[in-house]
Amino acid sequence: MSELKKYLSDSDNATRYGVSRQTVWRWVRQGKFPSPIRINGCTRWKLSDLEAWEARQEGVA
Repeated sequence: MSELKKYLSDSDNATRYGVSRQTVWRWVRQGKFPSPIRINGCTRWKLSDLEAWEARQEGVA
């Protein structure tokens, strides 16, 4: 992943995890996925938060 891309959209996350955008938002509502932040009116996820979440999931599996 490009060093410049430190924030991901819901579409980026859906592609990254092979799910729909609706699934990403459902995971957020269920507390199973990191919460997004607002940047200039856009909703984004910090890549570092996602990478930490991924590391925790590997420990659970």
